[in-house]
Amino acid sequence: MTALRWAIADGWTMTRRELAHWARQPAPVVVGLLFPVLTLVMFGYLFGGAMAAPGDYRAFLVPGMFALAMVFGIESTYTAIATDVARGSTDRFRSLPMAASAPVIGRAVADLLNSAAGLVVLAACGWLTGWRWHGGFGAALAAFGLLVLLRFGILWLGLYLGLVAKGPESVVALQILVWPLGFLSNVFVSPGTMPGWLGAIADANPLSATAAATRELFGNPGWDSGGWFAEHALLLAVLWPVAMIAVFLPLSVRRYRRLSR
Repeated sequence: MTALRWAIADGWTMTRRELAHWARQPAPVVVGLLFPVLTLVMFGYLFGGAMAAPGDYRAFLVPGMFALAMVFGIESTYTAIATDVARGSTDRFRSLPMAASAPVIGRAVADLLNSAAGLVVLAACGWLTGWRWHGGFGAALAAFGLLVLLRFGILWLGLYLGLVAKGPESVVALQILVWPLGFLSNVFVSPGTMPGWLGAIADANPLSATAAATRELFGNPGWDSGGWFAEHALLLAVLWPVAMIAVFLPLSVRRYRRLSR
């Protein structure tokens, strides 16, 4: 019990370190908050007239953009932890009398708070563009909970990749993978409009599960492809992030302990 209490205290100390960095250098945080807003405006107003959707396209798009913003956050997590490794910060942390999990837990909590703030900003932007939820407050709260859960699963993947990376410059390689993951989903269009094999991949995408589940909970229009993944979107929106957390949280802590060995 004492060890757990110290681990929580040390993790919160590391969280405060990250928050202090953001307070001193707010520009990257502001850019990160506004980028999803720019993407929403671009697709909603510039391309929205050319997109087919079951009902109003922006009502269809906004929940998908919420999920996409949670996935794109992996790049900031990856860069931050890879930078700490490259600068030797993690070696200094490992020399201190703190819980081994504290640096990665602190980064995870800080990034989760940042993502929650980004979600609030994006939801406010969606509200201003006319988006509304129609499923009741409890259902909307559950939808936002699924989005935060997706981000929590994704950030542990980002933490692990950052710990095994050769340096923060390798984020370009991650971007090459993240952008196809984001667009190969049901965020912008129905997988049914894609070639059969490509649509099957889009249906199985964890991002598609969260986007479909949140549309259902918000009471917004969504595509019904009739496939297994679409029919079990709510279940998969929970299982995919939980599986990522179960795999990459212990891997991240283990990798952190083995750095420089």
